[in-house]
Amino acid sequence: MQMTPWRRWVQDARTAASDRYVDTCDGLRAIAVLIIGWFHIWQQSWLYPELTIFGHYISFDPLVRSGYIFVDALILISGFCLYLPWARLRLDGGARPDTLDFYARRLMRIHPSYLLCVGIMFVLACVTGAYGSAAHLRLDLFSHLTYTHTFFYGAYYNTHLGGSLWTLAIEMQFYLLFPLLARAFTRRPVLTFAGMCALAFAFRTWVQGNVMDTSMYFNQLPAYLDVYACGMAAALIHVRLSRCKPGVVSRLLCTVLTLVLVMQLWEVCKGQSASTGTNGIQLGQMARRPVMGLLCGALVVTSAQSGLVLRRLLANPLTRFISAISLQFYIWHQTLAVWFLQARIIPSEFENPNYAGDHPWQVAFTALCFLGAIAVSALLTYGFERPIARALQRAWNAARARHKT
Repeated sequence: MQMTPWRRWVQDARTAASDRYVDTCDGLRAIAVLIIGWFHIWQQSWLYPELTIFGHYISFDPLVRSGYIFVDALILISGFCLYLPWARLRLDGGARPDTLDFYARRLMRIHPSYLLCVGIMFVLACVTGAYGSAAHLRLDLFSHLTYTHTFFYGAYYNTHLGGSLWTLAIEMQFYLLFPLLARAFTRRPVLTFAGMCALAFAFRTWVQGNVMDTSMYFNQLPAYLDVYACGMAAALIHVRLSRCKPGVVSRLLCTVLTLVLVMQLWEVCKGQSASTGTNGIQLGQMARRPVMGLLCGALVVTSAQSGLVLRRLLANPLTRFISAISLQFYIWHQTLAVWFLQARIIPSEFENPNYAGDHPWQVAFTALCFLGAIAVSALLTYGFERPIARALQRAWNAARARHKT
């Protein structure tokens, strides 16, 4: 007998969430990376997003104008996913994840795509004569190959190798510390969480009180430690909740809490979008980072425990696809938007159609940027990233097997 929608919903409400693959994270990652992409594309198109429904005007300008803060959401999801196996270990026992395997998997996941971007951008920069001096060329290339370009102004703000790669440098720097932090978090979660938050607060307080120009400080790793800590704490809470038998009431409560958290994130966006001046924007971003960490961490937990309808909105074939190509989309979308603008692929009667407010051009350009970035990202994900990762994994497994024998 076919199950009615109501009985299916009740049965699902009593099914515990997985503590291995949290499918709602696909939706959260997809939404976050698309909002970040929207912000960077908006910087080229200047299309102010708005919508009128039944005569009611809705502006998404605060969301798009402050879209860069959703980098914090991606970093939190990274901390959540990295610590999830350790969270299971803390509750179930067993052998700790191998540190060498962890480093190898992280390199296989990111490094080939990162090198591909650096290589393409470096060749283009050399061909077009973008570098004004040999010193800048050497600094830009060396710092990117060592994931240290966030430490140098010329390689961070004046790079010719891709403006989005700074986040991958932060990730790689965190990966170096993660095995130690994971062990500490597993043994003393409250103390480690407090310590990571304290270091982040101390660093940001020092920057706010002692640095006139925060450009080289607000996105350094210490300023993100509490966001990573919130992600790790969310993983621990999620694993604990997944061991409890859920019910209709708890699912409904988590659904309501998820919607409340989304509304609170909207308020954070409105506050950040009101920041003015480069320094003011950076200070605002640092000040709101703890709130972003707490809200996004709670959102990861409650969305995974929410009702069927909301979970399907976050976990479906489209969000899984966007999540799967998110690394390539993040790496390439901004560069592609700049290239599309410079190439004037979308014709306009205006010399600068973005500044002139040529609305048909703005809409067409925005659509081109999104569709082009998604197409390129899918091609690179399934034609380069995943085949390379599988080949490297096979080689790594073979090498480990030979070493053991």
